[in-house]
Amino acid sequence: MKTFIKEERLCSRKSLDLLFKNGSSFLLYPFRLSYIFVPGKSAFPAQVVINVSKKRFKRAHDRNLIKRRTREAYRLHKSTDLYPLLNQENQTLLLSIQFIGKAHYDYAFFEKKLANAFKKLMLTIATNGTD
Repeated sequence: MKTFIKEERLCSRKSLDLLFKNGSSFLLYPFRLSYIFVPGKSAFPAQVVINVSKKRFKRAHDRNLIKRRTREAYRLHKSTDLYPLLNQENQTLLLSIQFIGKAHYDYAFFEKKLANAFKKLMLTIATNGTD
C-alpha cells in the first residue's frame, strides 16, 4: 500500500474550498496541516494536497524538489502512521500539507517531521473527535 495514485490526491475545487474555509489546522514546523472529515465513502481513507509557497521559493525547481520530498515521505508513512487510525465508516479525511519553511532541507528531515506531524494529527483527532 505504498503507492500514491490519482485517487489519493485532492483536486476538487469544491473540496479544497471546504477544507480551507471550514477545516481545522495546526503548525508543526516546517509544515502546516489543515484537515477536515467529510461524509462519504472513498476508496482511500484520506485525500491529500501538498502546497509550497511561490512567495518563499521563487524558482519552480525548488518548489518541485520540496513537493517531491514531501510526497515521498507521505507515501512511505501513510500506511503505518495515518491509515490505521482512520477506520471511520463513511468518512474521508481531506488533508492539506503546506510547507512553510524558509530553507532547503534533506529528505531525512522531511521524513522525521512529517511522521511527527501525523502523530500530532492523530492525537488532535483523538482528543477533539471527528466532528
